[in-house]
Amino acid sequence: MATLKVTLVKSPIGAIPKQRATIEAMGLKKLHQTVELPDNGATRGQIQKVSHLVSVEEEA
Repeated sequence: MATLKVTLVKSPIGAIPKQRATIEAMGLKKLHQTVELPDNGATRGQIQKVSHLVSVEEEA
């Protein structure tokens, strides 16, 4: 199954609480931390909501 590498590149301190909760739900806690998540609709939706805070790399 395809995965996505998601890296937190901007601090969520100034973000609205819903976006902070999304970052935590993705498993990101510290700046420049990277997690691998499955490439599905739910993950894509989370990434879309916090796209200004994260960078994404696609993996096969």
